[in-house]
Amino acid sequence: MAKGYWVAHVDVRDPAQYEHYKAANAECFAEFGAKFLVRAGDREVVEGAAKPRTVVIEFPSYQAALDCYHSPAYQAAKALRTPVADGDLVIVEGYDA
Repeated sequence: MAKGYWVAHVDVRDPAQYEHYKAANAECFAEFGAKFLVRAGDREVVEGAAKPRTVVIEFPSYQAALDCYHSPAYQAAKALRTPVADGDLVIVEGYDA
C-alpha cells in the first residue's frame, strides 16, 4: 500500500498564534500515524514561487492522509491556523515502486 503525503507551503502571519495550531494538530497527527519529513528549515526556491514555509508530512497510507485532514480534530486545529496563516496544501499518494 502506498503511503500518503501532505505537502504544504505556508505563509505564517502571526508566529505566536501559529504555535497554538501546531499544539492542536499534534493529537490528530499521532492518531493517524503522521511523521514530519520536512518542517520549515533551509530551502532554495529554484523554479516558480513558494510561500516561506514548506512542510511535508508522511502518513502510513493515502487514505490515512485524507482521513486525518477530514477528521473533526484536524478541522478544529485548522480553525486556529486559518486566521493567522495562508497556505497551499496538497494531499498526494506516494509512489510504490
